[in-house]
Amino acid sequence: MKKIGIYIHVPFCVRKCYYCDFLSFPAGEERRERYVNGLLREIEKESAQYKEYEVDSVFIGGGTPTVLYAGQIRRIMDGMRAGFSFGKEPEITIEANPGTVDLGKLESCREAGINRISIGAQSMDDRELALLGRVHSSKDFLEAYGLARKAGFRNMNVDMMAALPGQKIGGYLEGLQRVIDLEPEHISAYSLIVEEGTPFYEWYGEDGKRRNDFPSQLPSNLPSHLPSEEEEREMYERTGEILEAAGYDRYEISNYAKPGYECRHNIGYWQRRDYAGFGLGAASMAANVRWKNSADMEKYLCCIEDGSGDVKEEVCALSIKEQMEEFMFLGLRMTEGVGKEDFYDVFGRSLESVYGEVIERLCGQGLLLDGERVKLTPYGRDISNYVMAQFLW
Repeated sequence: MKKIGIYIHVPFCVRKCYYCDFLSFPAGEERRERYVNGLLREIEKESAQYKEYEVDSVFIGGGTPTVLYAGQIRRIMDGMRAGFSFGKEPEITIEANPGTVDLGKLESCREAGINRISIGAQSMDDRELALLGRVHSSKDFLEAYGLARKAGFRNMNVDMMAALPGQKIGGYLEGLQRVIDLEPEHISAYSLIVEEGTPFYEWYGEDGKRRNDFPSQLPSNLPSHLPSEEEEREMYERTGEILEAAGYDRYEISNYAKPGYECRHNIGYWQRRDYAGFGLGAASMAANVRWKNSADMEKYLCCIEDGSGDVKEEVCALSIKEQMEEFMFLGLRMTEGVGKEDFYDVFGRSLESVYGEVIERLCGQGLLLDGERVKLTPYGRDISNYVMAQFLW
């Protein structure tokens, strides 16, 4: 059977962080229960089209999925198992924020078949966490991490962020080392991006320096500038050096894992495998057709509840050109890069015949390495957005 990954979107959170542009928001118990019921109906209705697939991975993300009750999470898992055929050892991940879990909820997740957890630490400095609008402290994170281990999780990711307001290189590296000392199987370490539509954007702007009137919802002690590009680059480079010395392999631009613990679900995205998304705003791709669910909560729920319409929007059959572009800019995110034989197997054309001039130019600029696999150089990783943009015709 063909393999497929499933993404379940839970849009709820305790409070929106100041930097967050994800489809997420706080909601009361009644709203959350109504959403879970709608989600289960969507899964039941849409799963019929995936009978020829076997589920290889599930990712329950958000938002903060662990704001749901343990019973609601179990119902979601039961609904997926009723509608889909699962492989022998699927990777099933749930995202969690400290302060939204206890031992009982974590044990219930394990009993429901969830075998991987991703905890958003972001920083080990309580001042930085407050400036980000996080609802937890470093102590809360350590407690949640310990509870997850006690509940039986043996595949854990910790998210860390760099280039935060007022952050110094030494402080960031000290926090990173504290996480390494916990020995999680996987660490995602990425830089803060100031996204349009967030409170941070109102203050920092696109370049991290422009300031408008100070947004009232932000902490009054928020620094006026973010770390410089040079400081951010040093944080990124030192992150790779320290994690690799600690036994973590960098398998993607911002993701590090102990051998055998790479995130199977995310690799599926980067390798353009089919995936099915359920819930508000969730995206899907099957047979090179992509679509997205409505991001309007009332529309989503009403369509599901009374069957009056389709929650799917933006249905698009990808052209060969678009498929090739995605194959390159997603594949280049991974350390192993893009295999020339893989490209030919998918498209029936050599990589050189399509992108030969681009690859030659980028190799000349010291951004790519050309061999059986085309991959980013360390310098290419630093400016990966520029490199990947060159493969867009």
